[in-house]
This record gives sequence, structure tokens and C-alpha cells, in this order.
Amino acid sequence: MAEEITPATPHRAGFVNIVGNPNVGKSTLMNDLVGERISIITSKAQTTRHRIMGIVNTPEYQIVYSDTPGVLKPKYKLQESMLEFSEGALTDADILLYVTDVVEDPEKNKDFLDRVAKEKVPVLLVINKIDLLKGNDDLEKIVDRWHRRLPNAEIFPTSATEHFNIDNLKARIVELLPPSPPFFGKDALTDKPARFFVTEIIREKLLLNYDKEIPYSTEVLVEKFEEKERAIHIMAVIYVERDSQKGILIGKGGEKIKRVGIEAREDLERFFDKKIYLELFVKVEKDWRNRENKLRAFGYIE
Repeated sequence: MAEEITPATPHRAGFVNIVGNPNVGKSTLMNDLVGERISIITSKAQTTRHRIMGIVNTPEYQIVYSDTPGVLKPKYKLQESMLEFSEGALTDADILLYVTDVVEDPEKNKDFLDRVAKEKVPVLLVINKIDLLKGNDDLEKIVDRWHRRLPNAEIFPTSATEHFNIDNLKARIVELLPPSPPFFGKDALTDKPARFFVTEIIREKLLLNYDKEIPYSTEVLVEKFEEKERAIHIMAVIYVERDSQKGILIGKGGEKIKRVGIEAREDLERFFDKKIYLELFVKVEKDWRNRENKLRAFGYIE
């Protein structure tokens, strides 16, 4: 009797877009799902400014994750561009991950959530930071509240920092992937160039080392990225909006900017696995967050 021939399981691929309000742990979740440090992470809101892709490949599937800026009411043109990145993630997702946490009000940014509720693609609601809860009763109340708000969503209580329930979330994502050839090469980790990660790592150190408005008024541009076999020489400019910010950023005797450079260089050496020679300069670009030509130069507007 002839052996029955069955078609091979088709390759699957899809875009899994991560959206939600600021400071709920979207970037931590993204890095955990990808297994690499793609997005910068700080405890401050609005850490992520761009839409950043992290790509997971196996012979059977390709998952293209997108981390997006937190949804917020824009106060200036930069935040308008950030909101466009988040809203764009609703239009091209195969699977949508809406991330919240255990303290967030479900009615925060109601308009955006109403759009999520109308999505036709699968929505996975990730309730992050459950390690902060004291008991299961609190979790049940939170799950019930979110189930009423997004009745069609599958709910995954998680802790991205503790890697709790992340494997179950990953398995469900793989199950939901549509049949498709890969969108990127099978060796791709991200759609961003090396220079992008230089700017992000430097910006992370600015967020960690400065308070109030200073880190939000800065932007980083790599002017030189010269890679050799064992080392990379990088020259980067940190832009601020006012002369007074430049003085604060540099610090007395250049002490503060030197610390930023040391911390960034250490992370860059881990990221690229090469010796890094890093030079930082500070320049004033008045009111850059509201100037369309500057936002275009910095990659916020295409």
C-alpha cells in the first residue's frame, strides 16, 4: 500500500504589535519576548519614542514584534509623531498585544482603548506587574474588570521582570500566527540600523542620570560610526533646547556628561561585543521638539 503523502506544515509569520499607555512595561515585555535587549528601559514614562521591531526566527515561524511609544495626549509635535507610531500599530497588526498593569485605570485613554476593542485581529491583553499584588483575589478583580472592558481579548496576567507566564504568552502568539513566508531575512534581529541603537543607549543614560525636563528635551544624533574588526569609533551629538540645559547636561568640569559617556560605552561594548571609542558633544537646537524639519532629521517624520 502506498504511503500517504501529506503537505508539510506551512511556514507562519506575522506582525505582533505591542501597544498601551506609558510606563506599563511594554519595553521590558518586548525584550523578554525577543530574548534580546532591543528596547531601552527606564522607570520614567515616555522612554520609547520610536516604533522598534524585534524579530524572532525559527525554521517554522517568524514573529515580528513592534514596541511602540506609550499612548498619551500630545503636548508638542514630537509627541504627535510618537502617537502616530502607536496608532499605526493598530492598522498593520496580525496580533495585537495591549499591555496594562495592576494599577492602571481601564478608562485611561478611553478613545484609544475603544479602537482596540473594535479590532478584528486577535487581541491579547497582558496585565503586567502582577508580582506587585498581595493575593489572588486582587488579580481576579482586575481580570474581571478588564474582561468587561475588552470582552473579546484573551487575558494573560504576567510579570515581565520575573518572566512569569511569558512562555504561555509566547506559545499562544505562535498558535495565532497566520501562514506566511518570512518578511525579513532569517538572520534579522531588528529593522533598525546599528546607529539607532547607539542613540537609544545614550538616550537611556540621559534618562537615568538627569531629572525633570532635561532628558525629555534631548535628542541624540550619531555623526560618525566607523567600524573596524575589533573596535568601533563613535561620535555623537546630544541636542538640547536651551543654553541652560546644555550647562546642566555637561555639569561642573564636564563631570556629568563624562558619566553618561562611561555608562553608554560600557553598554555599547556589550551590545556590539567590540571595543568602543565614544565621543560625546552637546549642542543647542532651540525648540527642536516643535520643529518639523528637526523631527524629520531625527527620524520622527518620514
